[in-house]
Amino acid sequence: MNKKEFWRAVKFVLFSISAGIVQVVSFTLLQEVVIKDVTQPYGWSYFISLTLSVVWNFTFNRKFTFKSANNVPIAMLKVLGYYVVFTPVSIFGGIALVNLGWNPYLVLAISMVVNFVTEYIFDGLVVFRNSIDTNDIAQKQAQKTPKRMSQRKHQRPTNPHKSNENKPRIPKKCKFQAKSPQKYLRTCFIFRCLVHVFCLCNQIAILSQ
Repeated sequence: MNKKEFWRAVKFVLFSISAGIVQVVSFTLLQEVVIKDVTQPYGWSYFISLTLSVVWNFTFNRKFTFKSANNVPIAMLKVLGYYVVFTPVSIFGGIALVNLGWNPYLVLAISMVVNFVTEYIFDGLVVFRNSIDTNDIAQKQAQKTPKRMSQRKHQRPTNPHKSNENKPRIPKKCKFQAKSPQKYLRTCFIFRCLVHVFCLCNQIAILSQ
């Protein structure tokens, strides 16, 4: 894994965790304080917190993680198409589970895990496809890279007495092939899911005491 993809994965994990925090905090405030006396409080709390999390996650990951220059309204419409299907299924499914006696925070955790996995697949195949590293930030970094490489070549010392200087170099066989960025991002999603499940389970344990 090269340095570029390593930092992309780190940024993706951090922004994804922050989006999960936004969703959990907003859901808790809505569920316990703001609309606790409304009919079906889980559905409204989940819908509002999910919307805030989606806007947060899309904005930061598009600009800083994937560095995509695709059209924002078109990209948002694609994301909207995903949530037109996911939102009603998760809301009415969650309400049904809560009415059966399930803990609202456990239902939220399950919905978030399903959301993370399915949205990642949709983003990779539809939203950010063929537009990674195309915005102004990525172009500025790409312009700096050749300059650094040329400076390193000029600073590299030469040794005229080296006997094997003109000998062709035989490339060594690598034991491990580099994995694609998608595999690392998929790993980041799994890590994000585990972090959120741990946080929510801890919160459930505290509330049940």
